[in-house]
This record gives sequence, structure tokens and C-alpha cells, in this order.
Amino acid sequence: MFFRRPRSWEIKESQVTPKASYVNRRQILAAAGIGVGAIASAPLLPKLASAQEVDPSASLYPVTNNGSFTAGEGRVLTPEDTATTYTNYYEFGSSKNIWRKAQDLPIRPWTVVLDGMVEQEQTLDIDALLAEAPLEERIYRHRCVEAWSMVVPWSGFPLSWLVNKAKPLSGAKYLRIETFEDSKVAVGQRQTWYPWPYVEGVTIDEAANDLAFMVTGIYGKPLPKQNGAPLRLALPWKYGFKSIKGIVRISFTDVRPVSFWEEINASEYGFWANVNPEIPHKRWSQATERDIGTDKRIPTQIYNGYGDQVADIYKNVTDRRLWS
Repeated sequence: MFFRRPRSWEIKESQVTPKASYVNRRQILAAAGIGVGAIASAPLLPKLASAQEVDPSASLYPVTNNGSFTAGEGRVLTPEDTATTYTNYYEFGSSKNIWRKAQDLPIRPWTVVLDGMVEQEQTLDIDALLAEAPLEERIYRHRCVEAWSMVVPWSGFPLSWLVNKAKPLSGAKYLRIETFEDSKVAVGQRQTWYPWPYVEGVTIDEAANDLAFMVTGIYGKPLPKQNGAPLRLALPWKYGFKSIKGIVRISFTDVRPVSFWEEINASEYGFWANVNPEIPHKRWSQATERDIGTDKRIPTQIYNGYGDQVADIYKNVTDRRLWS
């Protein structure tokens, strides 16, 4: 007889917020006696909804949920309005309330370049990429280096699928990932003391891990601009600043990339950035985190609770900055 051993992030279906609560939100509100007019008068929803309605990928969502990825013991989905309005996106400013500013970003046309140590450079149209990619939904925990967290239903595809599509050469060891640069609409990019464009990097082994996920949607809809549309990265075992938004280029290289925050302050933001409650940030503890959906303070888990899936990647790494 076969006995399946649950993975560390899995919980019973009854413990996860029902999918209908975010996919069919308008129907739920209507059933509660709240009309369309009331929905339209809500202060945050109209502009967010309009941004999603014009997204040409809207017909692709919702996508099939992969039940192997759930919230984890004691965690529930963060409300959509919270997760889509409380965001870091320094291209639009340093506050959490940048969602309005982000609406000015044009996300069509949009291309993603795959270059560097690959068989042949490719420039991919985002809609052609979405039509080809194996889209699915995964529920992930997200842990910010600032010690707040949320639980989000991302839609997208494995980063490993895109790596295979790029056909990297055998000597490639890293992915250097770069965001857009457009200071006309991204007002934060007018701050010349930052090293624009935003750059992040991962190793080939990290990119090959099943958890590494290219995000194109959220809550059963296309990804809003303030959350990184049309393409961002999710690495749930790492601090959130590694999850680069608005991706336009992925370069394969044998030289370790210097990440945006590492270039600004390498003593506080190292390349690896794996979640570890035992190693504090230079200015605050990482032992606990605030769940922005419930406002509860909860213990932080090593690798954000995904150690069973990623710890082997780092078994031969002794550098303390693994956790920076």
C-alpha cells in the first residue's frame, strides 16, 4: 500500500480560504446584497479593476490550481485588496502605497529578452509567451525582509520551464534578471542615487528548483501593475526583494550578478537572501513577522518553511551571507 507523506507547506483543504472568495468576488458581494454600484464606489477597486479589464491576457484566468502548494499550517489567504495595495515597488517610490502611481506603466507591448550564454538569443512577446506557457495557480507564503508577510495565490509557470526554453550553455551558472527602465512613468527611477534598472540574480540550481515561479497573475486574474505586471518572479524561500517585478531581460552568465540592494548596501542585503529567523537584519530581528492579512505576529520559519524543498541547494555553502 502506498502512503503519501505530506510536504511541509501542505494543509487540509478546509484550512485554506475557498477559491471562490477571490475568483468570484463580485458574485459573492452581490449575494450579500451589495450591488454593482456599491462595488464601483469602493475607494480602491475601480482603478485596479479597470487595469485588469484592459489586460489582453484576461481570458486566460483563472487557471487550474495546483493543490500541491497551499498556505501552510495556521495560515490563510491574505485579502486581495490588502495584497494588491500594500506593496514594495521602488520604481514608483519608497512607500507601500504606490499602487496608484503604478497604473501609468504601459504593459503592452512588452517583450522579454533571453540572452547571454544561450544557444540563441530570443526576444519573446509577452502574450505569445503566456499562450505557450504551462500556466497554473500556486498558493505561496511571501516573506519580506522588513518582517511582514502574506499568503498569495499566484498564477504563472515554473522558472525552470523558461530556462529550458532559453537553452543555456553548459558553462552558465547564474541568471541575471533585469526590470524595465522608464523614468517618464516610473517616478522612483528619477532618484539617481539608486542603481537603475533593478537587477536580481539566482543560480542555475535555484532556477531549476520546482518552487521558483514566474508570476503572471494573482487571485485568479492578470497580475496588477503594482504587483509586477506583466511578469515577476516568486522565490518563496527567499526574502521578497529577490522577487523582481516588471521583468524585461534574463541573461545567462558565469559571473555572479550583483543585485540591486546588494549594490546599495551589501552588509544588509546579500546575494542569497534566504529566510532565517536566527540571523537578524542589521536593524531589526527576523525571529517573527507580521501577517498583513490578520495583523498577527507569528514566528518566522527557516527558508520560510520550504526547507524540505530547497535546503540541499545550500548544503556546501558556508558563507554566512547565505542568510543576509
